[in-house]
Amino acid sequence: MAVPFRRVSKTAKRKRRTHDKIAAPTLLKCPNCGEYMVAHHVCKSCGYYKGVKVL
Repeated sequence: MAVPFRRVSKTAKRKRRTHDKIAAPTLLKCPNCGEYMVAHHVCKSCGYYKGVKVL
């Protein structure tokens, strides 16, 4: 098995890991009730999705 010749520096390791982060979910206003909801999900307050009553 291959072994690295030199140790990876802290800077190189951190540069590689810059994209490993959690993104906040996109929030939209519900067209039915105006509450904030997660995109592509049923609105928790009114139960509508794309203008159709789901819950």
